Amino acid sequence: MKNFILLYITIVSVFSFNSYAQKSKTTTADKKYDNYAYIKAVSTYERVVEKGYKSEDMFQKLGNSYYFNGELDKAAKWYQELFTMNPNQESEYCYRYAQSLKAIGQNDKANQMLETFSQKAGNDSRGKLFGKNKNYLEQIKANSGRYKIEDAGINSKYSDYGSAFYNNKLVFSSARDTGSLGQRKHTWTNQYFTNLYASDLDEEMTPGKVNKFADKINSKFNESTPIFTKDGKTMYFTRNNFLDGKKGKDANRVTLVKIYKASFENDNWDKVIELPFDSDLYSVAHPTLSPDEKTLYFASDMPGTLGQSDLFKVKINEDGSYSTPQNLGKGINTEGRETFPQITDENELYFASDGHPGLGGLDVFVTKIGTDGTLGEIQNVGDGINSPKDDFAYLIDTKSRRGFVSSNRDGSQGYDDIYKFLETRKLVCLQELYGNVTDLNTSQMLPDTKMSLFDSEFKLINTTITNAEGNYKFEVECGKNYNVRAAKPEYITKEQKIAIARENGRTNLNFALEKEVCKVAIGDDLGKCFGIKMIYFDLDKYNIRTEAALDLEKILDVLNQNPTMKLDIRSHTDCRQTAQYNQILSDRRAKSTIAWLVKNGIDANRLTGKGYGETQLVNDCGCEPTNKSNCTEEQHQMNRRSEFIITAL
Repeated sequence: MKNFILLYITIVSVFSFNSYAQKSKTTTADKKYDNYAYIKAVSTYERVVEKGYKSEDMFQKLGNSYYFNGELDKAAKWYQELFTMNPNQESEYCYRYAQSLKAIGQNDKANQMLETFSQKAGNDSRGKLFGKNKNYLEQIKANSGRYKIEDAGINSKYSDYGSAFYNNKLVFSSARDTGSLGQRKHTWTNQYFTNLYASDLDEEMTPGKVNKFADKINSKFNESTPIFTKDGKTMYFTRNNFLDGKKGKDANRVTLVKIYKASFENDNWDKVIELPFDSDLYSVAHPTLSPDEKTLYFASDMPGTLGQSDLFKVKINEDGSYSTPQNLGKGINTEGRETFPQITDENELYFASDGHPGLGGLDVFVTKIGTDGTLGEIQNVGDGINSPKDDFAYLIDTKSRRGFVSSNRDGSQGYDDIYKFLETRKLVCLQELYGNVTDLNTSQMLPDTKMSLFDSEFKLINTTITNAEGNYKFEVECGKNYNVRAAKPEYITKEQKIAIARENGRTNLNFALEKEVCKVAIGDDLGKCFGIKMIYFDLDKYNIRTEAALDLEKILDVLNQNPTMKLDIRSHTDCRQTAQYNQILSDRRAKSTIAWLVKNGIDANRLTGKGYGETQLVNDCGCEPTNKSNCTEEQHQMNRRSEFIITAL
């Protein structure tokens, strides 16, 4: 029977980066609000750079700001500055720079950068067959022991296989003899042709009494492997090339198989039609639908097949027409047989194959379908589901983790039997990546922020929106590296890398977004517009360092753009050292900051300031009177801060 259900040649029985970011609308200063000033961070960065200050972080922000908004010519300018400063950038910046170079016609240089990107990003493992992996048996062993499996209780002494869920029923194929005088046996197997049968499922998905399913669907030849739309009004199924009493044959006078579509009307399945990509010359079988029901996957040996049978897909258009079948490619299809696809509502594609390394015969494998249609790593689901014999037609309810699989393993009652199972542990180690998104200046939560999850090669995996509390979450795989991007209108888009631990659990990643236009009022800290927590000085000194000058240039630019603005500059220390020493040191640092701004053209009358030493700690990390503290370095860091308080606008 296996020669038929696996789409053997003589079958007669069954068988970018996408610029997703919408261009942010820049809010300009509204003149009617006399009590506020609006500071555009990107413009400030550009003016700071024009004065000769350089920073990788600043060049990355400038390049990204224009890249995300589709202004690739401007992005190229800043990415060029980035790579001039440090050619050894992460792979994603190589890719963005290459795309930006193409936009300005520098294709040769873009190709060179893409070559660098390719070397840094590594080869796509999905294109590699398991035959190149010498440790595949160890991997299968690691994936085993995850199922409790037993006879489904609906098997006959004939072939029973291939199942689907439909209205709390299990619909499956069977060659059992129902006693009808019209039943015919296949001369090759001495078994009856298969029809579709149905069995009610209880709360634990145990099948009950078996009855024939839909008289107008079952014919005198073979029907098998149905799939139903969620509304229960459409089904696709496999049948021999037989419609309206006519049997089709190929050039060798063999009746192959096709996929048919039926509609549920007036309490009956009717209007059976064959699909337009069917043919008398090759077989098309085992349909399954994507979760959104806009794509139909199936197995076939049509022209373009890489092996004995491959997996294909077609788009279902809004008008009911179908696109040209597309082969799923070498990453999944081999020189052997790939067949019996089944897609879950979690976008996992299960299929049977004897081309990928397994335990013998057909084994069940699984891969994840990405949002862009790409296929992830292919894994053998392990012993229990798989055996040394043929194992295929895997079906699972993702909520209960209960399902069915077909097999001709030792101990089967008939030629093929259906087994029910409970998955006790998911194949993939998963974690919850979660966090919140806040305003860098106000620390307020930011709802409706678009969050995008990318893999280590910057291929988009998933997107979501932060909730009313500014929280988000993604399901991610253990032991992998990801890139997460937060984008919200009027804020500068931000990305962060995260490495997930190699065990189940949760990983936190928070975002603080910088306003593209920062609104400030009297009493606000101007430094928060640019994430300036402190002006850095050498240990026990108060001379302006290079890092400090870069941040002070941002303050200087804002003062120049807002000539009536006045600042009170405050310097704070932690409690270590004596209180007197800290008071003197912080006062000198505040005055040094003021002196730098005055030296660079700011009227001294616009500036006040003093040091507060350890007198205004933001936590309980005081050291007096012993001059000792049990606080951590992170806690002390919170007290070492610089403030630029706006006293007039």
